[in-house]
Amino acid sequence: MKRLILPFLLLMSVLVVHAQEKGGVISGKVNTADGLPAENVMVFLKGLNRIVYTMKNGTFRISSPSGSQVLVVQSNTRKQIEIPVTVIAGKEQEIPFVLLGEKSYELNEVVITGLYEPQSIRNSVYNIRTISSQVIKLRGATDLKNILSTELGIRFSTDPMTGVSNPKFMGLNSSSSGIKILLDGVPMMDRGVDKESLGQIDINTVERIEIVEGPMSVIYGTDAMAGVINIITKRGNSDQLSVTARVQEETAGKEYDAFDNKGIHNEYLSVNWQKNGWHAGASGTRNNFGGWKGNKTGRAQEWLPKDQWLTAATTGYKNSKMDLWYRFNGTDETLTLRGDYDPTLPAPVAADKQYLSKRWFHQVQGSFFLGDNLSLDMAGSYTDYSRRTLSTNKEMNTGKETLSLEPGSQDKDVMKSTFFRSTLQYKLSPQVILQPGIEFNRSTGKGDRIAGEPAINDYAFFLSSQLQLTDAIQIKPGFRMVKNSVYDAPPFIPSLHTKIRLNEDLDFRLSYARGFRAPVLRELYFYFRDANHDIAGNLNLKAEHSNSFNTSLSWTLKNSPEFRLNTILSGFLNNYKNRIVLGTVEGNDRLNTYLNFDKSRTLGGEWTGVLSWKNLQANLGLSYIGQYNELSGQKEISGSNPKYVWSPEVSTNISYLIPKLETSVSFFYKFTGKQSAYTSSTVDGKQVARLNQMSAFHMSDMSLNKIVNKYLTINGGVRNLFNVTRVRTVGMESGGHVGDGNNPFGFGRSYFLGLTMHWSKK
Repeated sequence: MKRLILPFLLLMSVLVVHAQEKGGVISGKVNTADGLPAENVMVFLKGLNRIVYTMKNGTFRISSPSGSQVLVVQSNTRKQIEIPVTVIAGKEQEIPFVLLGEKSYELNEVVITGLYEPQSIRNSVYNIRTISSQVIKLRGATDLKNILSTELGIRFSTDPMTGVSNPKFMGLNSSSSGIKILLDGVPMMDRGVDKESLGQIDINTVERIEIVEGPMSVIYGTDAMAGVINIITKRGNSDQLSVTARVQEETAGKEYDAFDNKGIHNEYLSVNWQKNGWHAGASGTRNNFGGWKGNKTGRAQEWLPKDQWLTAATTGYKNSKMDLWYRFNGTDETLTLRGDYDPTLPAPVAADKQYLSKRWFHQVQGSFFLGDNLSLDMAGSYTDYSRRTLSTNKEMNTGKETLSLEPGSQDKDVMKSTFFRSTLQYKLSPQVILQPGIEFNRSTGKGDRIAGEPAINDYAFFLSSQLQLTDAIQIKPGFRMVKNSVYDAPPFIPSLHTKIRLNEDLDFRLSYARGFRAPVLRELYFYFRDANHDIAGNLNLKAEHSNSFNTSLSWTLKNSPEFRLNTILSGFLNNYKNRIVLGTVEGNDRLNTYLNFDKSRTLGGEWTGVLSWKNLQANLGLSYIGQYNELSGQKEISGSNPKYVWSPEVSTNISYLIPKLETSVSFFYKFTGKQSAYTSSTVDGKQVARLNQMSAFHMSDMSLNKIVNKYLTINGGVRNLFNVTRVRTVGMESGGHVGDGNNPFGFGRSYFLGLTMHWSKK
């Protein structure tokens, strides 16, 4: 017993002595280079596990042991300011203003996608656009499509029967996967080329979105031919503990009932904690859409009902030497197809289907700062995704349901993906930075429509560098080498990006990059046959590849804390080879398979202007994009048809803050011009060119955001002000089929109203 008491007494004495040690407090304020308060800047004591973040007004308070200490202020560009401080026990010492080297707008426009370290948009060699959390909040967005569809050059085609909204970027045909979707830099897995993952990311957890124009295949590999969309999530803030709850109700056109499964219903709850570098959080969201009847009759609906549950949990630790964290995202989604029936029959039966999707996404990432000139980034993920069809026959007189026995009526696909990437950043000198990296991807699948249980392994090594040739000229050459276990991957993918600072306000960028898109598992191994379909994968597919040229001129006309005006003029040319398309097998018009098409091209230009004046934020964008007429080289078919078909686009976003009312008003407008394409068809036994067209249309939203008090915010607004439900088409694709008529586009003018509660402990 005495042996137990002695250690206990020693431990207690140590704790008492430790408790009697008195420290002090260091307080101060951090401003940006243009004299504005710097929010959410990390402040810590060198060599000690004590971290705080500056408040909205730039102030901070941090406890410290007495004696000589070194206070470090680190902005989100990782630049540090060290301040020696002598702390006196029991006293609070206020240090003079800390002035950062960055201006306020530079901190607000810090980007990370494809870069060695966080830096302002102006310093990046890439053309990068950002969508901030403030814009997402003002728009009252409930999914990523609400936000991305407002961006210049991005167009969505939505299949109302599957609920999948697929983006088209910089003129690249939507039948091809040319956009890489990243979640915190990690690629999202999809069953095919359609981006289902975009609709399965919780918009409430998004901090900002970074969009990079042009091929990024050297850094991010397959799919990144037209560009990259990197969705960056929230991880901690200046609050020690916070709880956020959100409820939003929205009509689906004129259809709405809060208790009868009509309209759109969104609920969100999150809890986040942070202290001394540690952070943890959990959230849950329910998105319920009751469907939209449109022109359908009986039980059928034009847009299918969807019930979606999204969960997330994250934890991690961050200090001046490392940033390590884990995140889990879960999706449980049900899409319901209600079949119609003949009421004149004595025992009418309706054939119903449910499409059940489950996605479990695990993600772990770490950044390790090994020295002033050396850092290591590592990222890994594992995705388990399944989609099951549950088909039932419902007896309408009795309500009894039985499973359908039709072939393929109960099919299920299971897709799994493992990903790992590691990159090393080594600064040889202030003028030379090297970034070597390795990457591994493994995709597996099984199901009733997949031949066997295939696995695809992809290995890559890449090397990129940043060379500061002069104070004004920066170049970033790089290459990627790929080895794949199934298909012939491009052995060498090069890129060269250049940025020239012409003067203090004018930047010129010019880049060449080769991109590629690997065949996905379904294109290689898919197999489906019934009365209406006969589709088979093709193991002989080659990877698509592209040669792309991008250029831009960025001009800051005015830059001050109260007034900022800048403009960007850009252009691009993309040449695509071996595009993968679904076509018919020669000699058998009923058998469809995936084939490599010879070539395609996109050509275009964009202009954007951004204005920031006191409480007004506005931007205006114009684009003119041409799609190559693939029949133009076949004069016997195309005749005098043009080499390119062109489509214009106009987009604007305006927001204004009324300080006295603590109210923000936001307005969005976008004009999407007529889209055209030429395809070959047979008329009287002769091949001729057919012009396919989708008519132009206008989209506009308006929203209002009102701060009630420090806990409550109300938002509301109108979507689709022009009440667009269908777009006139001639021969264009609609939901996977080709025909003339009206392509379903939306469910008309809708109204929404939301309430957000936020409580925090500083």
